[in-house]
Amino acid sequence: MEEQNLEAIMGLIMHSGNAKSDAMEAIAAAKKGAFEEADQKISAAEASLVEAHHSQTNLLTKEAQGDHMTVTLLTVHSQDHLMTAIAFKDLAIEIIDLYRRMEAK
Repeated sequence: MEEQNLEAIMGLIMHSGNAKSDAMEAIAAAKKGAFEEADQKISAAEASLVEAHHSQTNLLTKEAQGDHMTVTLLTVHSQDHLMTAIAFKDLAIEIIDLYRRMEAK
């Protein structure tokens, strides 16, 4: 596997993992009523997802330019991390909203 591809794949895994962790911490903060902290953690998760998308875009651009790469288990794993992190962040936003509503009552 090319070094550039490996860097992009590892970037996907790392940034996606950071996003999921931040989203989990956002839920924990909301559970304690710390909504400002929860919002900051969601913002951090979104920033990590942007970085992950940059890594993914690098791979997609190379593919579109005809530089085909061999799909490995590591490649699939990186995409799985990204999709899971996106879904988790979206659900975290909904859970935080529920905690806000519960506290407002």
